[in-house]
Amino acid sequence: MSTTSLWRPAVITASAVVMGIGTLAGFGLLGTRVEDSSGGAFSADATLLTPAGPAFSIWSLIYVGLIAFVIWQWFHPGSERATRITWLTAASMILNAIWLGVTQVGWLWPSVVVILTLAVVLGLLLRCLGESRPTSTLEAVVVDGTFGVYLGWVAVASVANVTAVLVASGVDPGEGVATVLAVVVLAVAVALGAVFALALAARWTVAAAMAWALAWIAVGRLTSGPASVTVAVAAVVSALAILAVTAYARHRHAGGTTRVPANAPDGRVHA
Repeated sequence: MSTTSLWRPAVITASAVVMGIGTLAGFGLLGTRVEDSSGGAFSADATLLTPAGPAFSIWSLIYVGLIAFVIWQWFHPGSERATRITWLTAASMILNAIWLGVTQVGWLWPSVVVILTLAVVLGLLLRCLGESRPTSTLEAVVVDGTFGVYLGWVAVASVANVTAVLVASGVDPGEGVATVLAVVVLAVAVALGAVFALALAARWTVAAAMAWALAWIAVGRLTSGPASVTVAVAAVVSALAILAVTAYARHRHAGGTTRVPANAPDGRVHA
């Protein structure tokens, strides 16, 4: 491989190493577990919009996918799609590590800035991927699939993050108002899912990851504190709504009513 083709996978690999160090801290191997950091602000029972503990197992899938991507791009140094997302991928990994770092030291509001920035970066990354089709099933799974799940999870995690920081900062509107606000925020999550469906080629991976997170919010509100049947029902409805709007967007896309990139003439929908 030429020097030109080597630097891109090298940047991604270096960023993955940084992310790995942050991950070890988040798992409690080099620091405090996320749920125990920042005074417990991110524990499963911290707010009405915090997913139940098992929801976070999705990180295992995301990390496996990112590792697979690191390996894949070494074998495809000339890939135009991999080249197009080099800096965005590196940024997503570094931001992941930064978020874990700031929560370790209890910097709550900076964690909001970091996770929102991460969501924007992942949205731009998937937008770039949508400009052309994957060249193989492996690429569709490792590249499009991985970052689709990543964005879907981070989108809902951002909502939970903001809520957790507000609660930890002393915002307490009362049980009734808090429930109403939680339902409103879930509606915003549905709107965000609709935007993703319409703007990012109706990717099932994004919708599935969002639905996963929302479903576990429902489980959390039914099985642990703070309990709220209303929020649980709203979370389930929100998950189903995101899946429905994604199905609708895919139908429109397949029918040719949605604009597709010039180099994707058959209108194929990505993972």
